[in-house]
Amino acid sequence: MPTLKIFVGTVYGGALDVAEQVKPLFEEAGYEVDILEQPTLEDLVDPLPDLALFCTSTTGSGDVPGNLTPFVRALKERPPTLTALRYGLIALGDSSYVDSFCGGGRSLDALLEDLGAQRLGERLEIDAMETFMADDEAVPWAERWIAEQQLRQA
Repeated sequence: MPTLKIFVGTVYGGALDVAEQVKPLFEEAGYEVDILEQPTLEDLVDPLPDLALFCTSTTGSGDVPGNLTPFVRALKERPPTLTALRYGLIALGDSSYVDSFCGGGRSLDALLEDLGAQRLGERLEIDAMETFMADDEAVPWAERWIAEQQLRQA
């Protein structure tokens, strides 16, 4: 059975809630799904999952939350080759912070791209100013992502 690892960066639990809400969609599509709240570099590369989903909020001046910081630091300090990694990304932010809106997700996306990973489809950016419950946008996006990227297993 193919594997999907969901890497979560959260402060108040919103990104974790999104991960928990989309997990059943991927299980129905034929994946064994793990949600990682304190991910390490080894969680990503040993072994490399068939598919990864990064779900992160933004904190500070456009940074990933503290629980994801060691993971991102490890990606920068010991950069693995991620050319075989296919991933999606859901970024949560607040557009009232104009300069740093979804900055955590955007910077992680750029880092993964620099390491050779292939993002499938577009990054979802959820604005807390427009969407009270992030999963209201994330669940339909995940359904479309699975269909458009032909991720459903036979």
